[in-house]
Amino acid sequence: MKILIILPNWLGDAIMATPAIELLSTYYPHAKFTFVGSYVTIEALKHHPLCENAIVDETKKAPLRLFATYKLAKKLGTFSLAVSFRDQIYSSLLLRFTDTVVCCARASWHSRVLLSHTPKIQTNQHLVEQYTQIAMANVDNFHQEIPALQLYIQAKKFAKPTLGINAGATYGSAKRWYPERFAEVAAFYKDQYDIIIFGGPNEVEMAKEIEENLQALHVNNYSNLAGKTNIEELCANIGGCSLFITNDSGPMHVAAAYGVPTVAIFGPTKYKETSQWKNEKSIIVRHELDCSPCMKRECPLKHHECMKGITAFEVIEAVKKLSC
Repeated sequence: MKILIILPNWLGDAIMATPAIELLSTYYPHAKFTFVGSYVTIEALKHHPLCENAIVDETKKAPLRLFATYKLAKKLGTFSLAVSFRDQIYSSLLLRFTDTVVCCARASWHSRVLLSHTPKIQTNQHLVEQYTQIAMANVDNFHQEIPALQLYIQAKKFAKPTLGINAGATYGSAKRWYPERFAEVAAFYKDQYDIIIFGGPNEVEMAKEIEENLQALHVNNYSNLAGKTNIEELCANIGGCSLFITNDSGPMHVAAAYGVPTVAIFGPTKYKETSQWKNEKSIIVRHELDCSPCMKRECPLKHHECMKGITAFEVIEAVKKLSC
């Protein structure tokens, strides 16, 4: 059975779609998946054992995106089932142009016009639950338990216990705790863990700031991998960590997929919708404010108190609770 999956654009969102993909593989035991997504999401999910085709969607770069979407659909061909985790008109058009009869996506004006199964989904629930409802929209009375996140990239094995630090968050600066405070927490645990600083290509300067703060605190058992890993290497390294301290971000969900003990620092985002899914060793550090969650890329009130108010001491105490 051939199933087309249109992945979310963001790494974390794609990983939160993996339980729905696992449910599809269980419900349709002879399934073969074709994944279409951004470069980042394809690199993370193409290792699925049932994936027979993984395509980076570059139609956005085309002079005529509608025509490029049509060409991609005809290249893909027809499927037994097609599922889109994107709420976007070109994704709905892509599914429709494949001539697949059973197509599932979140209810919107374009999906209702173009596709066969478009459930109206409440957004005040975890994104994993939302994605599951989309994927199983064609299944009557579906009540199966939703599994944990799943990645099929082998975790790296480190010689010593390793603490991963992830100060970045691609969505925007409002989601980011402060480099000097990450360094303060890491320095507190320098005798228990080797330290790895993670970050993407756009977070190299932030990682360098953490590194400078660690040096000032006389910490030398660290490595800085910011901007130096591809997606597969990023996942493998995070998967090998003994402890992970992070903002709400894609790497946070990578850690959850491997069950890495994690302290996640939340500010302007909805923790009930994007917290780590089914990671038993996970603690959220956040402050309840009248202005949060605002879901803004930058603090609209210019004070960033939802993150500024969180101290290194609070995060250190959260780590201690994980060990209990």
